[in-house]
Amino acid sequence: MTDMADDAGRTHNETLSWKPVRRARAHELVIDAIEERIMAGDLRVGDPLPPEREFAAQLDVSRAGVREAVRVLESSGILRSSPGSGPGAGTFVAALPRPALTRLLRLHVALTNFRIDDLISTRVALERASVHLAAVAPDQNKLAQARAAVEIMAARGVTREVFNDADTNFHIALAEASGNDFVASLTAAIRESMRAPILAALLEIEDWDSLADKLNTEHRQILAAVEAGDAELAMKSAEQHIRSSAAALSIRNSPEPT
Repeated sequence: MTDMADDAGRTHNETLSWKPVRRARAHELVIDAIEERIMAGDLRVGDPLPPEREFAAQLDVSRAGVREAVRVLESSGILRSSPGSGPGAGTFVAALPRPALTRLLRLHVALTNFRIDDLISTRVALERASVHLAAVAPDQNKLAQARAAVEIMAARGVTREVFNDADTNFHIALAEASGNDFVASLTAAIRESMRAPILAALLEIEDWDSLADKLNTEHRQILAAVEAGDAELAMKSAEQHIRSSAAALSIRNSPEPT
């Protein structure tokens, strides 16, 4: 019995197909090391990295690997470099600015090709939260931006492209009016990642004037509820608007890459 089991095991193993394990490139190892120190709290905003030669020796990688890792993390806004000599020179951990965070999230959302239904549900949750906060303690400057976006969308003869841009700005302004930067960043990332599919859907609408009137009415209702401080009505209006407009536009995912 044992011999039969061994023979069966060998036969099974012989049918397995193994592929070479991918070796991480040097700069990826450096990025991992830096990220681990940041997540552990060992590196904080403003802290310097070791000089390139010393850093490469400590990590046992090439200086080219260190340079490439720094370049990648600089492009993401995680590091900043100051050339020259003296106390202000070197490479430092940077405070990731919100536009950089929004850009990364936007690209991630767009490239991951999440289901539209999932994005819409997430938008509902985020925008319900943002209009609630905006109704309770609004940023008046951001509400003024939302009003300006509404006026652009209501202008006679507005193109669908301009309408779509103003629509995006309207929702982002309301999110920013909440005072919660993280909610605003997530909202901006999702709404901007949907800019292209929404525009594609808008361009297919035959009765554009009727749809534009409907969307403008809903935008005004949301804004009016926020300005009146009616958080419950603002949340209800925002959710109804997002769901009804998605249904009216029949927004589709971008095609999968081939």
